[in-house]
Amino acid sequence: MTFDELNLMPRLLENVRKAGYTEPTPIQQAAIPLVLEGRDVLGCAQTGTGKTASFALPVLQRLAEQRSRRPEARVIRALVLSPTRELALQTYENFELYGKGLPLQSAVIFGGVGQGSQAEALHRGADIVIACPGRLLDLMGQGLVRLDWVEVFVLDEADRMLDMGFIHDVRRVVRALPERRQTLLFSATMPGEVEKLALDLLTDPADVKVDPVTSTVEAIDQCLYYVDKSNKKRLLAHLLQEGKPETTLVFSRTRHGVDRIVRELKKAGIEAAGIHGDKSQNARQTALKRFRDGDCGVLVATDIAARGIDVEGLSLVVNYDMPMEPEAYIHRIGRTGRAGREGKAVSFCCIDEVKQLNQVEKLIGRRLREEKSDWPMEVTTPSEKKPREPRPARVSASGEAAPRRKASPAPQAPAKTAQRAPAPRTPGRQDVRRGSGSGSRRPSPLGRPVRRRNPGAGKGGRTR
Repeated sequence: MTFDELNLMPRLLENVRKAGYTEPTPIQQAAIPLVLEGRDVLGCAQTGTGKTASFALPVLQRLAEQRSRRPEARVIRALVLSPTRELALQTYENFELYGKGLPLQSAVIFGGVGQGSQAEALHRGADIVIACPGRLLDLMGQGLVRLDWVEVFVLDEADRMLDMGFIHDVRRVVRALPERRQTLLFSATMPGEVEKLALDLLTDPADVKVDPVTSTVEAIDQCLYYVDKSNKKRLLAHLLQEGKPETTLVFSRTRHGVDRIVRELKKAGIEAAGIHGDKSQNARQTALKRFRDGDCGVLVATDIAARGIDVEGLSLVVNYDMPMEPEAYIHRIGRTGRAGREGKAVSFCCIDEVKQLNQVEKLIGRRLREEKSDWPMEVTTPSEKKPREPRPARVSASGEAAPRRKASPAPQAPAKTAQRAPAPRTPGRQDVRRGSGSGSRRPSPLGRPVRRRNPGAGKGGRTR
């Protein structure tokens, strides 16, 4: 089948050919006609099989062919929710690529950067908005985003939304959408939570599953090295120096691990860059651009780069740490072997990660091929888990726990003194006999006689 057989408009077909696509993938063949019909779709396919184009192309065509429900002003007609900033930006670039020459405007919204340019793009008018939930809700709270006229709602990488705790944010966004809309939900894995969410969002959906949801691409050569944790850095440097892959994506479990791996590779003379959640969005985009342009051959990342990131010709993926969730393994290695190309995925496993390895092999239904190295695993006793120390209430400027201050003694209440009995009052000069007129005097608290004015008298006591 060719794209010409999918009933796409000539402008889209021309843009697809310029992008280098010749034949639609199975998910595109199944999903594009259903989206063009206006059906709600629950799509699931292997990572790297073109899910973005399977909803972007028909959404662009539907918006271009149909008039807006509010033709007097440009409003948001399609909303795409993405779990990460990198995926949102990449999806926006795909919409711009596929929709070139169409009378449609797109905008992308994500956090980590100033909102000025994003708010300006919304003010100019955007038919299609690709957004991360956090920044979208922030702009909605400021009154800068209205979703009253959305015709198509797309939830991309729905399982990742649940993993990252976005489910409540997604429901808040859905409550702001009109009931009359088309909803598309796409994911590479389909756990039970995603199907439950789909039942809440979709109306009579077409279920499109073109491949087993837990399978990996056959074009990816997968292998495993048993290696002690302390020798992982040596094995990684050896693989990069001996194999000399053009581009390598290394996955670490933690943000500190990313920074440590980058330092170790630079010590070995290997240029590397890292991205994780603690880095600013500009730093993340710069590192990813250097990697895509070939200026940096190795990119080290946490799982924020495991979803949707498309790097043409990525030759090697290294699981420096085994993922905590087995589904993340499928997304990680799916960064290579995309669009029918070949790729290779290598996993390092120490004794503390055997449990995670068994979960991965159970999920994909196969044993990873074991390879030998100069650093075989020698530690066979799992390390004891350290008890979690309570978080200090105060930290010093260097980030360490500050010593607790000595509690100051509680102030003592003054001792009560025995009250002396008042001395007998003796008549003095200020005491006078009370008279019935206005000249009667009363004792003053200052010991001086005070003349009481006649209520009917003015200044000087004179009667008016």
